Amino acid sequence: MKRNMSNTDRIIRVVVAAIFIGLFAAKVVVGVPGIVLVVLGVVFLLTAVIAFCPLYVPFKINTNK
Repeated sequence: MKRNMSNTDRIIRVVVAAIFIGLFAAKVVVGVPGIVLVVLGVVFLLTAVIAFCPLYVPFKINTNK
């Protein structure tokens, strides 16, 4: 996998993931919407760690200049 995410993109994803997971942990968002937020948060964290977003490939997006 070739890196296709910039450091800025990765930082934004980590912050958004922390917010999503924090909202669920603080019981602000519960139930199915809360679980969806947690899953999205985990996906954002995973893609930020590996610096590769599979959704960028079909659209030929590359934020890593």
